[in-house]
Amino acid sequence: MPDGMTWAGLPPGGGMFTYDQSTRDAAGAFLIGELERLDPALHGPLFAYTWSRDIDLRQDITVGDEVSSFLNSSFAAVGGVVPAGINWIGKDVNAISGVSLDIGKTPQPLYIWGMELAYTTLELLSAQRIGRPIDDQKLQAIRTKYQMDVDQLVYTGDTTVGSRGLLNHPLVTNLSNVTATWTAANAATNAVADINALLASVWQASGYAICPDQLRLPPTAFQLLVQAPMSTASNISVMRYLQENTICNTQNGRALNIQPVKWLPGIGVGATNRMIAYTKDYERVRMPLTALSRTAPEFRSLYTMTTYYGRIGMIEIPYPETIGYRDGL
Repeated sequence: MPDGMTWAGLPPGGGMFTYDQSTRDAAGAFLIGELERLDPALHGPLFAYTWSRDIDLRQDITVGDEVSSFLNSSFAAVGGVVPAGINWIGKDVNAISGVSLDIGKTPQPLYIWGMELAYTTLELLSAQRIGRPIDDQKLQAIRTKYQMDVDQLVYTGDTTVGSRGLLNHPLVTNLSNVTATWTAANAATNAVADINALLASVWQASGYAICPDQLRLPPTAFQLLVQAPMSTASNISVMRYLQENTICNTQNGRALNIQPVKWLPGIGVGATNRMIAYTKDYERVRMPLTALSRTAPEFRSLYTMTTYYGRIGMIEIPYPETIGYRDGL
């Protein structure tokens, strides 16, 4: 220490800066021993999203829009000679009934999703030296968070903005319990009966116009149907039987699409497990969503910053009668 200077007023440690393990790990630089073989590949956290598999997007939404809406039309018609009958008319009739039309609009807000990507020039240079691009890693983290947020909004919504999702929408009134909790012993009877009853009820609620082609189950129930045989003398699983022997096959000309969804456990009434049957069609159910955009990079002192943003709306269900829930699996 030069003459005339003292340690008074300096921080503990005599003014020396130290770095703990978390600080070094965050920087991405590690001490590597001479006999250590480091795998340079970066292994991110495990995550999965399935919203893009289970719903269509409404892609006419732009970032400049603040509300998404859709129209529902209601018709009413009076018969001819018999008011509730067929519209017969005579050749000398002078009073012919017509139709009444009511068009209602359902508006829902669009919310702005955004995250900032920022790093310093020194961080970027250091990351380049060790071959671990911090800018790309932060971008991947933002994209991961975006996918996870959209996944939640599609399936369950968000209480912060008062939205609901595909699995808990208040417009869906076709809701009841299964006959009994599914087990390996009763899956061949209870599960098949409950699923067929659910499909039939949704088909009936739509006036026998739309038969569901999608069935979503909690992962444990999905695993049960894959493993449980139809009978002790059968090598066909309950899953295989359902894919080939439901009204979906005859009405839609294709097998029922059965998939697991991680959001279904505990989402039913009384925190029970739920299954859902619906039709994956843009006209029946969709999600307003814009692609992620970003601002031009902004350079402030040593920082480089850009913001990724987009609009996300609430799930739209023009025909809630084409969806059904069953709880208590």
